[in-house]
Amino acid sequence: MDSFVAIDVETANNHPTSICAIGAVKVVDGCIVDKFYELVKPEPEYYFRHFTENIHGICQKDTEKARTFDKVWSDIDRMVGNLPLVAHNKAFDERCICATHRCYGIDYPEYQFLCTLVAARRSIPRSQIGGYGLPNVCEFFGIPFSNHHNALADAEACAKIAMTIL
Repeated sequence: MDSFVAIDVETANNHPTSICAIGAVKVVDGCIVDKFYELVKPEPEYYFRHFTENIHGICQKDTEKARTFDKVWSDIDRMVGNLPLVAHNKAFDERCICATHRCYGIDYPEYQFLCTLVAARRSIPRSQIGGYGLPNVCEFFGIPFSNHHNALADAEACAKIAMTIL
């Protein structure tokens, strides 16, 4: 796949509309041409679960002065244009993005949305990989990866996987 936007969201808790960070990486003709990262103030005022804070390191204080999803998404929507979206575990990211669109009363365009997790499960034999999470898939393909659960780092890793297997 040559042109798309890889996207990743982090949430404050287990509610899909509690997006607290978004990362996106735009790929055009096989080259990364743009990156986007922003903290998001979840609304309504969602609590941050200790469990999720430990995963991604984002707490309520970090997002107090951040823009809300509707403002952030308008920037991402311009970045995406008519390109397909790609996520590693599309089921999670798409569910959160759709639910948050509904929460804000924003029409959700029917983006073509592809999944590198599904593609990895189809193309890499289980016996050759320790699991299909981003770190393992990146290691399998020799893609340098660090800062797991940072939305931009995850989106960039997803983009590089997508350029390899989609």
